Amino acid sequence: MFETELTRTLNIRHPIFQAPMAGGPTTPDLVAAVSNAGGIGNLGAGYLTPEQLRGAIQKIRELTDQPFGVNLFVPEQPEVSEQTEEAVAQMTEYLNKYRDKLGIVQNPSIKKFSESFEEQVQVLLEEKIPVFSFTFGIPSLDVIHAMQQQGTVVIGTATTVEEANHLEAAGVNAIVAQGCEAGGHRGTFLKSVSESLIGTMALVPQIVDHVSVPVIASGGIMDGRGLVASLALGAAAVQMGTAFLACPESGAHETYKQKILASNEDSTEITLAYSGKAARGIRTAFMNDMQQYPGEIPAYPIQNALTRDIRQAAAKANDSQYMSLWAGQGVRLANDQSAAAIVKQTIDQAYTLVQNRFR
Repeated sequence: MFETELTRTLNIRHPIFQAPMAGGPTTPDLVAAVSNAGGIGNLGAGYLTPEQLRGAIQKIRELTDQPFGVNLFVPEQPEVSEQTEEAVAQMTEYLNKYRDKLGIVQNPSIKKFSESFEEQVQVLLEEKIPVFSFTFGIPSLDVIHAMQQQGTVVIGTATTVEEANHLEAAGVNAIVAQGCEAGGHRGTFLKSVSESLIGTMALVPQIVDHVSVPVIASGGIMDGRGLVASLALGAAAVQMGTAFLACPESGAHETYKQKILASNEDSTEITLAYSGKAARGIRTAFMNDMQQYPGEIPAYPIQNALTRDIRQAAAKANDSQYMSLWAGQGVRLANDQSAAAIVKQTIDQAYTLVQNRFR
């Protein structure tokens, strides 16, 4: 019943994408479990070294013979100036009070702000992955064409119709339409985030009407109701992230999972505090305090590197108030069932809904 152009292209049973959540939640176990259940699992690999990335891909292949995807962050190079260096120094000093609270060293040395995108891409090309997705912009046409020449399906992320048009012009095979309800980092790359906070229900049909490639609805979709609604709006599939965060296969910290299960639709907000890039997460003391920060928050990926030791120490201390707890506005609907059960429940609910409501 729910066969679409995209399920045929990818040779999957269900139009369900598990969102590629970087930072640990999308373990090989989770990716494989969703793929084995008939959807498509996606590895959030933006923070992985080339060696870690290759190892994760090989582990996924040990666990499933079904299609899966890998997601990378298109690199951003903030302008380094005296002003930037001053902002970094000011932020480092400000963050020391959190380091004191968590008992970690002040003024840590940071060797690099992000992994090499070029080296990550090379691993994906060598491994010949089935699906390559990206966010934060558009990689070079050379990268897109190299992936497609070896049979990899390429998917980009858009938060506006204009971004979707740019992605189609670059030659992507499909587009994720990321509504403002979505958890985690915003994929916005053309205008400011404040100008690009379009809700999923408004965004999806407008992108569908302006591009000829399949569109994947993302943001606030947690169950079969969201799947049916998205397909009715013209989407070829849905992408679900928060729905899988608390499942056993997820690599999210146990404290993070508990916060997911205890949170409501009004528990999240968009913040720059953790990474310097707008992202939606469960409200924390760190986010609240950083709203009063008197200086300029350094841009991504600098701020992300500056706060990494704090987030890691907080995780070790089971202190959720300093962890980045990315989640979408559908968080009240999350549960801790297995990934396979979530996929099955979503499809069963969608099937029942169509049978009962639209016959």
